[in-house]
Amino acid sequence: MSAIAPTADSLKSDVTIISLVGFAHGTSHFFHLMLPPLFPWFMTEFGLGYAQVGLLMTMFFVISSIGQALAGIWVDRFGAHRVLCIGVGLLTLSGVLVSLAPNFIGLMAAAAVAGMGNSVFHPADFALINRRVSAERLGHAFSMHGLSGNIGWAVSTIVMLALATAFGWRAAGLGAALFGAAALTLLIWKRDLLQYELKSGETAASAGSAHAGTWYFLRTSLVWFAFAFFFFSTFGFGALQNFAPSLLRDLYGLSLTAATSALTIYLIGSSMGLVWGGFLAKPGNQHERYVAAALASGAALALLLSFGALPGWLVLPVMAAMGFGIGIAGPSRDLLVRTATKARLGEAAFGRVYGMVYSGLDVGLALSPIAFGLLLDNHLPKLVFVGIAITLVMAIVAAAALGRVVARYSAMEKDKH
Repeated sequence: MSAIAPTADSLKSDVTIISLVGFAHGTSHFFHLMLPPLFPWFMTEFGLGYAQVGLLMTMFFVISSIGQALAGIWVDRFGAHRVLCIGVGLLTLSGVLVSLAPNFIGLMAAAAVAGMGNSVFHPADFALINRRVSAERLGHAFSMHGLSGNIGWAVSTIVMLALATAFGWRAAGLGAALFGAAALTLLIWKRDLLQYELKSGETAASAGSAHAGTWYFLRTSLVWFAFAFFFFSTFGFGALQNFAPSLLRDLYGLSLTAATSALTIYLIGSSMGLVWGGFLAKPGNQHERYVAAALASGAALALLLSFGALPGWLVLPVMAAMGFGIGIAGPSRDLLVRTATKARLGEAAFGRVYGMVYSGLDVGLALSPIAFGLLLDNHLPKLVFVGIAITLVMAIVAAAALGRVVARYSAMEKDKH
């Protein structure tokens, strides 16, 4: 079978594919925050404590991290579109399960199903982008992919709170299910743009090694360098996602409203950085240098915040600047993984590699609240920002190692020719 080649010269086709994949990614992030806005209702309805409702999100991310590696293999074997539709279907089901949950166990089941649904998006999304978008627009595709995720987070919080306040938390769960059903309908309707045929014999063996098999990619250093990069870069963000209001209130005496808005301000800055980063991420560039510069700026600002010496009015602009710097790294980061995978294993391994390395993101989000929560419990908010800076530096080290992998295998390819 011959592969369906992407329409490299068609701006309209690229924009449509980027928009569809972005909408799917935004849907996955919508379901990231399906449950947290409903925590107060769950606690009242079922007599739960903070640790119990927090366990719902631990369940979500643990299931998602395990599922991503498996989903990547399914993407390479069966194609991204099928797997993506299954994922959206599972997210839709999770909303229904929330609306019907009779107790805490029912909510845990909904969180587990949502985690399974969420697990497919990174391997499926990136396989589609890498196969169906022309090379000169990949940076913008990765940029819009990250931006759509931020939009999904923002929309979810507003919608879930509004529905729960007006109609109750069960109606909010049903509303999330309807959102998922709409996304699934769109993906099925536009399936012709999101499908590709696998070449005969298109396996990791044909793409990378005579000794390769389904799991051969786990023996390559690029996978573990990339996994480490995603783990460390997300570990620090997890501190902000979970504890930004408490951190800024304790360190700077900000009002609850101002402290609560800090994460929103950070995400706005990150979104702007993602857009700008799309212009910097071009095929052939040394992407690890952009990543290093961007994350170094974020680490420096995190250290600045750790001193607790800034005037209160400057804290939110610094949060925005930190988000902007870290956001710039996103498109170059994804293009770096693409370049390394293609050089070492070939296009046939896109799904499994992206699935595995992005599971590092979920592992980071699952473990971060525990580590940084212990620091806060011991009244050490300054060390949380120091920890964020350290993890960003570790991410820079991992990106540099990944860049060396790219350089080594690119040189080997040139020698062959």
